[in-house]
Amino acid sequence: MMLTVNRVERIQGRIQVPGDKSISHRAVMFASIAKGKSTIEGFLPGEDCLSTVACCRGLGIDIKQEGTFLEVQGKGQYGLQEPENLLDAGNSGTTMRLLSGILAGQSFLSVITGDGSLRKRPMARIANPLRQMGAKIDGRVGGKLAPLIIRGGNLEGIDYTLPVPSAQVKSAILLAGLYASGETIVREEFLSRDHTERMLQFFGGNLERRDGSVVLKKSELYGQSVKVPGDISSAAFFMAAAAAMPGGHLIIEDVGLNPTRTGIIDVLREMGAHIRIDNIYSSGGEDLGTVIVEGGKLKGITITKEIMPRLIDEVPVIAAISALAEGTMRITGAEELKVKESNRIAAMVTELKKLGIQAEELEDGMEITGTGRISGGVVESYGDHRIAMAMAVCGLFAQEPVQIQNSECIAVSFPGFEKTLKEITW
Repeated sequence: MMLTVNRVERIQGRIQVPGDKSISHRAVMFASIAKGKSTIEGFLPGEDCLSTVACCRGLGIDIKQEGTFLEVQGKGQYGLQEPENLLDAGNSGTTMRLLSGILAGQSFLSVITGDGSLRKRPMARIANPLRQMGAKIDGRVGGKLAPLIIRGGNLEGIDYTLPVPSAQVKSAILLAGLYASGETIVREEFLSRDHTERMLQFFGGNLERRDGSVVLKKSELYGQSVKVPGDISSAAFFMAAAAAMPGGHLIIEDVGLNPTRTGIIDVLREMGAHIRIDNIYSSGGEDLGTVIVEGGKLKGITITKEIMPRLIDEVPVIAAISALAEGTMRITGAEELKVKESNRIAAMVTELKKLGIQAEELEDGMEITGTGRISGGVVESYGDHRIAMAMAVCGLFAQEPVQIQNSECIAVSFPGFEKTLKEITW
């Protein structure tokens, strides 16, 4: 599928974005191992989250779905059934890594796999700590790559320091910690997204935070009603586009405002964007609100590793609008981008250059020189939804149409992206 995006003269309107992908994944998993019924409103019916639903059904969980509304009949932590077939996580690293933490607590055998892209992504980062807790995990290349074969049970809590800030690794350990004797402690240098911690507490988990660490004791979870906020990572593409458009004015309602995810707002403000937050309220341990963006002239800045855990998924769109900013944008501390759905550093630099943008790959990031000009052309998505949407943002400002090959991957996180884009541009 080829998505063609043409230059526009105005970005203006009021929109809502799909439910948060990270929270949708977690809501389904937590509801599955909780006792009793849970309802999930605002679920993201994208391909990744549907992979989580399919895997939980494969473990014997009854899940009814009508659009963005789910009803999950939880069976408690020890009510899962040994799967008859392989559990297929599709392209979803979140599904594979977090579910591995749950499977590590089960006494039965599970095999979890994914598509060709996911089978290339590193899994030792979760397999090693889960083995330390007592789970038996094997896989390709000594358990470093999927498919993963997991036989769990009889887990013991560990005190683990994350080598690299990662919400997925932290979450896998904490989910295994629900089944472990003693305390499970996870430490990280910079706080990564904390949706798992918040949802654990919301479902009744015995969790507390101590001086940069998370401490969990063996807990039972109970069914809840969850409202999933709008995904700020999806909103980021529209926020960035509106910020870069002189005279742009965009209102995005019911966006998740978890402070571990709002790095995009901080960066856009530092670049010179005018962003206001209104109508803030809380639901299920998460803050939501309305984000109002007014466009203008942006400037290049330097982004370092300290903010990266709060910004990692938004780097591609920041790189895209850097071409329109005055000066040089320098992005560092972003090594984690190399092991996403694609190597997002190499992918963005390669595709930006195809559009006439001055971009240079760094060991841990990239440098983009803002010239205010983007040419047109044919670019590749690499099967990565965030690369595809970042290229679409480039198209809004390009001299000639930007054609994005293999754009069907956008459905992973934002099935209605093209329709929403047309609603606010002309």
